[in-house]
Amino acid sequence: MQSQQVTKSEERARSFISLLDRIRIIHDEAAQEALLDELARPERPFILSFVNAHAMNLGWNQPSMLEGLLRSDLLLRDGIGVKLGLKAFDRPYGLNLNGTDFIPRIAGRYAGRKAALFGTRSPWLDNARAKLEALGLTIVAQQEGFDPPETYVQRAVETKPDLIIMAMGMPKQEAVSVQLREALQHPVLIVNGGAILDYLGGKVPRAPVVMRQVGMEWLFRLAVEPKRLFSRYVLGIPIFFSHVAEVRMGGGRSGGHGSP
Repeated sequence: MQSQQVTKSEERARSFISLLDRIRIIHDEAAQEALLDELARPERPFILSFVNAHAMNLGWNQPSMLEGLLRSDLLLRDGIGVKLGLKAFDRPYGLNLNGTDFIPRIAGRYAGRKAALFGTRSPWLDNARAKLEALGLTIVAQQEGFDPPETYVQRAVETKPDLIIMAMGMPKQEAVSVQLREALQHPVLIVNGGAILDYLGGKVPRAPVVMRQVGMEWLFRLAVEPKRLFSRYVLGIPIFFSHVAEVRMGGGRSGGHGSP
């Protein structure tokens, strides 16, 4: 029994380090602009996901979530928790590229092209559509986020969007994005955006700018949605740092420091 427990602990530690190693570190605004240019020209179905402390907690216990993240083509750091986690392993952490700010910038690069919105529900989905159309996107498909995976695959195959914004929550969106990549044959950027359509649609307010600048947006979100986010933040943040401590005490090491 002890041997099995040690093996599981070691496997979790390796997975934790693998996720940290897969995060591409974006050091400055020039690198961010270059990344936006890159994302605007995918050569094949390409999955972008964001890694925050909640995602890493889910990946610690749910193999499907871990697999979905690791099967993404690109991972970006989202939030102060992962920043501190990277620092704990002497890794660079770069800019905080949270999806709520970064995805609209991606959308701006797709002005004049086709997009699909998969996630949340009306009226927020309709409101988000209007905002994204104002950025110049042509929305060719939209679907609430509670249908079976084949529904989204069929809509995407039929409409062939250049950009797909997923907003179903973890781990469903990560799993569906992999199915979309396998089914689609044309260049398309698939973005796992969590609550992005809720933000754009007005369901969830943004924190004041000063709170965002100092990495405290999570506290504002907790105040706005205490019941839904209590376990994610009040319980989840200490759990995340307990994972960091466990991996460090276990001698977790890797030679990678993120993609340049």
